[in-house]
Amino acid sequence: MSDLQPAADKKKRYAIVGTGGRAIFYYTAIARDFPATSLIVALCDTNQTRMTYANSKLESMGHASVSAYPATQFDQMVQDTRPDEIIITTIDRTHNLYIVRALELGCNVITEKPMTIDAPRCREILDAVERTPDGQGRVRVSFNYRYAPHNTKVFELLRSGAIGTVTSVHFEWMLNTSHGADYFRRWHRDRRNSGGLLVHKSTHHFDLVNFWLQTRPATVYAQGDLKFYGRENAEKRGVTGFYTRAKGSEAAKDDPFALHMEDHEQLKALYLDAEHEDAYYRDQGVFSDGISIEDTMNLLVRYRNGAVMTYSLTAYAPWEGFRVSFNGTGGRLELEVVENSYVNSGGSQAAEGSIEKTTLLLRPLFDKPREIEIAAGVGAHGGGDTVLLNDLFGVPTTDEYMRAASHIDGALSILTGIAANKSIATGQVVNVDEVLRIP
Repeated sequence: MSDLQPAADKKKRYAIVGTGGRAIFYYTAIARDFPATSLIVALCDTNQTRMTYANSKLESMGHASVSAYPATQFDQMVQDTRPDEIIITTIDRTHNLYIVRALELGCNVITEKPMTIDAPRCREILDAVERTPDGQGRVRVSFNYRYAPHNTKVFELLRSGAIGTVTSVHFEWMLNTSHGADYFRRWHRDRRNSGGLLVHKSTHHFDLVNFWLQTRPATVYAQGDLKFYGRENAEKRGVTGFYTRAKGSEAAKDDPFALHMEDHEQLKALYLDAEHEDAYYRDQGVFSDGISIEDTMNLLVRYRNGAVMTYSLTAYAPWEGFRVSFNGTGGRLELEVVENSYVNSGGSQAAEGSIEKTTLLLRPLFDKPREIEIAAGVGAHGGGDTVLLNDLFGVPTTDEYMRAASHIDGALSILTGIAANKSIATGQVVNVDEVLRIP
């Protein structure tokens, strides 16, 4: 047996905090794909209905049901069940609370992105890692986009010098009126919970650029507005049928933006049947009041290595995906990825972030352009999820691409968005080190 393989009686033990839609990604993988190496020992949430549903899913996959603890008994859960690692899939603003406490109780952490939402919370996490014995407490941020074959191929080409030294990047990300709209139905619509899309969603994109260029942001200038969603914008377009939430609303019946949870078995079980416990309404109207995040964002970012990026995020586009172009001293590299539309937890897990089309074009100076072949991935996010999950829960292998993301990577990815939020608020160029200096 390899030294990397755990013995049969040494399965790694995991507790999951937050049992909403994103938790399914993790507990399904452990129960279905990695029972030889990994074991779930506990669930923790503010909502018992969701934990009961999670246990029913575990049992349906052959995993024993596990103890369920209310969030107020987090410490007791760790004491009782002795997990090696805590998987955190709560709302973004609470990530820091569980990361810090897990480290203090001697557990390593896997956290959903973004690692947290602002500089003070980020500093709490960095300090907590430093306080662990020899500063070796481990926090992994699950950046699945790094593992997608097309994104790994970009890293490989840039590292090989295929276009020389990268001087500039243009990165455009489109969220469509299914996936993009979904952020304006959920808790993400409140900046206090998510930090806005420049933190919650763009952390993926900013991490990719840090990863691709092997650098970190230096300065950020940004502009952002709510131009499409929200009641005021809809009124300007002549909309008259408004509703606070889809359930029970006549106006929502024929609205293509409405989410009818009763039509989706999983959404109904996770949220509609659970809302009596916490009054969380998953089906809020995207043209209602109370939205405090932007849907249209543009950035200019300078990196420490001298490269500059122009970036845009649109949350109401007619298609889902991204285009990124790299200009270098030896040519240009262009990637376009069209993703299939989805609503979080509204269908099969494999459908989330599945790829419809990918094109990678290399344009060397003084030579003909050529399309680069990309190995087909299996599973969601172009196959990235499969590779990430094996890295997390299976038998680890050496990764020449260095895709595993630490708490430092998590911090650097959100700092671009945090600095952008500050720039939008002040109208000024923001020095990232003045927001939070990371060694």
